[in-house]
Amino acid sequence: MRRKLARGYERLAFGSIQDAVKLLFCEELDPDWLSGLDLFPVSEIKRPKGGGMEIKFVDRLKAMERLEELGGADPGGEPLLRALDEGARALWEEGRGGVENL
Repeated sequence: MRRKLARGYERLAFGSIQDAVKLLFCEELDPDWLSGLDLFPVSEIKRPKGGGMEIKFVDRLKAMERLEELGGADPGGEPLLRALDEGARALWEEGRGGVENL
C-alpha cells in the first residue's frame, strides 16, 4: 500500500500536465478524446459563464513533501534530482572544462 501511495504522489509531483494544456486549447469536447487524457494532476476544472476554462493543478511541492515523508518512491534518487544534477554537471563541464570540482 505504501508503494502505491508513493507512486501516486510521484505522479502528482513529477507528472506531465501536457494533456491539461491540450484540453485548454481544444475547440470541441469529444467524450472519446476526453477519456484518453491523463488529468491526474488536475484538482479542478471550471468553465466560467463568460467563456474560457480554468484549470487548477495539485500543489506539486506538497506532493513532493508527502512523497519524502513516505520515504520516496525511487530509492536510487528522484528522476528530477538526477536530471538537474546531470544538467548542472554538463553546464559546469562546458564552462569550466571539467566536472572534477563538483
